Amino acid sequence: MRAGLVLGEVWNGLRRNMSVVISVVLVTFVSLTFVGAAILMQLQIQQMKTFWYDRAQVAVYLCTDYDQSSTCAGEDAGEDEIAAVEEALQSDTLRPYVDDFFFVTHEQAYKEFVQQFEGNPIVDITKPEQLNQTFCIKLKDPSRSDIITETFSGIPGVQSVSDPRSLLDRIFLFLGVASYTAIVIAGLMLVAAMLLISTTIRLSAFSRRREIGIMRLVGASNRFIQTPFILEGIIARLLRAVLASAASVAIVRFFVQGFLAREVPFTSYITVEQALVVPPILVLVGVVLSAIAAKIAITRYLRV
Repeated sequence: MRAGLVLGEVWNGLRRNMSVVISVVLVTFVSLTFVGAAILMQLQIQQMKTFWYDRAQVAVYLCTDYDQSSTCAGEDAGEDEIAAVEEALQSDTLRPYVDDFFFVTHEQAYKEFVQQFEGNPIVDITKPEQLNQTFCIKLKDPSRSDIITETFSGIPGVQSVSDPRSLLDRIFLFLGVASYTAIVIAGLMLVAAMLLISTTIRLSAFSRRREIGIMRLVGASNRFIQTPFILEGIIARLLRAVLASAASVAIVRFFVQGFLAREVPFTSYITVEQALVVPPILVLVGVVLSAIAAKIAITRYLRV
């Protein structure tokens, strides 16, 4: 098979259907960009999970003089109740799960409160004894926070147990749904792009039906006839994959790192180096789907 002749046919096909090729490039570029964005969102979610779960602490809030409940009788948690919580945290039952813990007194809680709400009138009407004494607990495995909740909920002297992981799980669930929605949209657009590629290949074959007829008369094999059309689809799809890859990396470089990391610095963000995993995936997906669509289209046309 002469490579020069095949490449010449590829160029002629692209040149004759330039407007259709451009439309296919744009549609597939958008669809592959959605795929890249979905992958980036999954990477970002995993990055944020690692960041926040490592820092998430379960807080055991002790009773104050202002609490009225089944475990708080309007009295501040006494030394015996504080010692009972500390002893439980150091027990053989919880030691395998607890990485570290520390105790925050009324005065320490008030100091942090003043720093957080400095300049707010609420500081003037708040007293240290109104703020809970708290055991802040860091777990070896944040996913086992339910053990701490079950252990200390409802015992005397404990007002409540706060597990930030439940809130984080809801946030990450929402982000995950958004990510999967992007994947579904990208999948639908990829299907549309494959159908458009198939139509483009058949139009290109129809416009060159005389050349195909001549090739058949001189004994050219179906493989020889199909190859230029398949290469047309692959080259066009490769261009789209490269553009989508560049867009995905640019999103991380200029939006995530250039804007979010500077303006919203309270969490961890993916880096450009991590985003470089996306281009090979987009190129592979683009080339494989394009080759399949082109192969099916030209094969069906030649059978007619």
